[in-house]
Amino acid sequence: MKFIRALLLFFGLAIGLNAAEAPRIAPQAAAEQVAAGTAVLVDVREPAEWEKTGVAQPAVLLAKSDYDAGASDWTAFLEANRGKKIILYCHSGRRAGIVAEALAEKGFRVANAGGLQDWTKAGLPVRSVEAKK
Repeated sequence: MKFIRALLLFFGLAIGLNAAEAPRIAPQAAAEQVAAGTAVLVDVREPAEWEKTGVAQPAVLLAKSDYDAGASDWTAFLEANRGKKIILYCHSGRRAGIVAEALAEKGFRVANAGGLQDWTKAGLPVRSVEAKK
């Protein structure tokens, strides 16, 4: 009986370890890859967050809620950037990780750059976003 429990525990841990998790990337490395043209940076926060805090200077603005809804903006973006690494960030890295994992399952090369605060702490540039009228 102990052997069976140990075996179940082992397989349970192995499954958990194999769960898809997007690799993390430091903001500076993300900025370098974007500048080199090998990657694109995507802010997956919501428009109200973009307006309130600003966004990373090179970021493409595509909300996670739009990804979840299958918005055409995401479809066009993914088609246009299939050959590049897609680096995502949000407020804390959680939403970016969720979208990154979903994209990885679809065959995209992805990375999670964490949150906007990681970008700003690294001294990287941000820009303002005005509300759409």
